[in-house]
Amino acid sequence: MSNIYEVLTTIKRPGMLVRAARHGLEEYNRDKHLHRLIGERKTPNPQAIANLLLDLEQDHESRRRAKDAGYNPRRHIDVLCALMAEARFLSASRTHRHSA
Repeated sequence: MSNIYEVLTTIKRPGMLVRAARHGLEEYNRDKHLHRLIGERKTPNPQAIANLLLDLEQDHESRRRAKDAGYNPRRHIDVLCALMAEARFLSASRTHRHSA
């Protein structure tokens, strides 16, 4: 995806999931949470991390809609939170590069 913000503004998720993810932003720790969500995968750049998280989120959303017994709302919220945080990180890094 070229712009994580476009994706985040166009996806439709239940308000409760989004509110919970926003609340989790205060506690988000990039090193700890990304490792838990994506494991030891080495990603070449922050955009690749965002794309990986988008894929994970879409998988969780598919499971939620299918009422899959393996669906884990807590994990879905964690992925949404990470997506929001990574969008902020990408925005901040782009702003920093353009102002330097």
